[in-house]
Amino acid sequence: MTSRIIASVEKHLNDESKPWAKWLALGEEKTGLKRLYLFGIALFLFSTYLVFGYGAQLLCNCVGFAYPAYASIKAIESPQKGDDTKWLTYWTVFAGFSLVEFFSNIIVGWIPVYWLVKCVFFVWLFAPLEDNGSVVIYNRIIKPRFLKYESKVDNAMSGLADKVTKTVTSNLFEENRKRD
Repeated sequence: MTSRIIASVEKHLNDESKPWAKWLALGEEKTGLKRLYLFGIALFLFSTYLVFGYGAQLLCNCVGFAYPAYASIKAIESPQKGDDTKWLTYWTVFAGFSLVEFFSNIIVGWIPVYWLVKCVFFVWLFAPLEDNGSVVIYNRIIKPRFLKYESKVDNAMSGLADKVTKTVTSNLFEENRKRD
């Protein structure tokens, strides 16, 4: 199992089409260390910073946003539909997690390794696996609840849209009447 994970990581680290490949190649050239070791060192330093560093929250949120945003733009620009679905699933789970996290923010501030755990969670969500975290969470938690409440939410949204339309229309009518 471990050797399979290492082989998969090495495959992704050596993929020249990825944005990090040129930086790892440069580091490999300058230090003489293999990409896997450079990645391990960087991962250790990054993890340590997420536990003890100033601005760990910002760094963690950048991990959850920067690469997924980059990959999403590439997916939008590609002709395949599957990669669009993958990133839409990620952003749906990301939004749901952000809402839950907002209400538990007081509690999570007391967990010393929270930003590291959250960062690992984000990476699991967008990991280049067929059944990554976003697919698992979407299929097991979000989709069943969505299907259960879809018609009620649609009716509520339709009613809300009707009320907004009536309010805006009556306000515009009233303003026009006052001008005349």
